[in-house]
Amino acid sequence: MPKTEVVFYREHDGGVPVLEWLESLRRREKRVYAKCLARIALLETEGHELRRPLSDYLRDGIHELRIRFGAINYRILYFFSGHTIAVLAHGLTKEDRVPDRDIELAVARKWKYESDQEGHSYEEG
Repeated sequence: MPKTEVVFYREHDGGVPVLEWLESLRRREKRVYAKCLARIALLETEGHELRRPLSDYLRDGIHELRIRFGAINYRILYFFSGHTIAVLAHGLTKEDRVPDRDIELAVARKWKYESDQEGHSYEEG
């Protein structure tokens, strides 16, 4: 199985939502931040094979990386572009299920990415 390339979704204004969310976690919750990075690394190695309880399919091509720390659930919403690229679209903290508005935001970012991959890609170097 080929390694999955992880790409961060980038807005046209240059903002990178998941990186910004991760940076806020790094400042407040260093252990959660480290768990999120470990889960992203696992997505790189496992790709489409990653399953519950670490990842789950939500709907409309959107998946979630699942991170739990204490009683708090952290989620990174992502989608696949082709078979070997995973695009991280949105990060959130949740209590119960992922709110529809967060899924809709990830779906909208997926559409934007699909219409302009180069313009909406940020790859960590």
